[in-house]
Formats: sequence, C-alpha cells, structure tokens
Amino acid sequence: MALFLAASLIIAADQLSKMWVRSYPEGHLIYKAGFFRLTHVHNTGAVFGLFQGQSFALAIVAFLGVIVFLFLALFLHRRLPLLASMPNRIALGLIIGGTVGNLVDRLRFIFDSTAGNLVERLNLGYVIDFIDFRVWPAFNIADSSIVIGVIIFACILLSFAIAEKH
Repeated sequence: MALFLAASLIIAADQLSKMWVRSYPEGHLIYKAGFFRLTHVHNTGAVFGLFQGQSFALAIVAFLGVIVFLFLALFLHRRLPLLASMPNRIALGLIIGGTVGNLVDRLRFIFDSTAGNLVERLNLGYVIDFIDFRVWPAFNIADSSIVIGVIIFACILLSFAIAEKH
C-alpha cells in the first residue's frame, strides 16, 4: 500500500505541476529568486539532456523499467527481504511514480493526431522540466522523486552490507 500511495502522490504532483508549467510558453521564465528559477523547458532526452531526440527509445526503457519494478513489488517482495521494509517500499514507490510521471509526458504526443504521422509523433515526445538552479540542467518533480528513491535504496543497501560484515 505504501508503494502505491507514494507512486500515486508523485504522479499526481508531477502531472499537476507540469500542467501549470504548460500554461506558460516554452522558454518562459516563470519565477526567479537568486540562482533559483522556474522555467518552462522541453527535454527530448534523459537526465542532464543525455540522448536528445531519443524520446521513443527512452519511453520504451521507462515502460520496461516500470514493469520490472512492479513485478518485483507485487510478486517477489516476499522472497526479497530488502523489499519488506517500509522505507524500501516508499523508495520503490518514488522511483515508479517518477518514471510513470515522465513516461506520461513522452507518450502524450503519440496520441496527438495534430503532431504529424506516427513516425514523427514517436520522436516528438519530451518531458517538461522547470526547476532550474542554473548549475545543472533543469529537472522536474518526477526526476527528483527518482533520485530520492535511488538514494534511499543505496543507503539501505549500504546499511545491509555493513550489517552483514558484522
């Protein structure tokens, strides 16, 4: 339950924030305070702008990732003691929610009949980013959720490894 609640909250927060950002034109500076900015950015690549223009391939990878994580959460959680703890379930929910949030963005264009033929639509997808600290590329709530989930998992794995040595 914690996994699905965390994932649902992240998807909702991500999509609502992106809906708000979409109300401004691309490139528009929405808010500025020192080095922090909210700017409407389209990212056709992955994190830090890697793999630009590969939206369809990234959508496939994200979809497969969600399937694998859901399989782990639903079918293997009893066999993997690592998934039995509440922090791990929440971490997995953060990762799934963030991945689905970005996947929704990428898939939006496949079903948009005004965007050209299917081949063009498959390559048009992008993710809306808007949180911009000016020292690295802009990101969104889904990206943050994935990073936080991975950090939680890494910390728990590290604590398991340390505990097994003792």
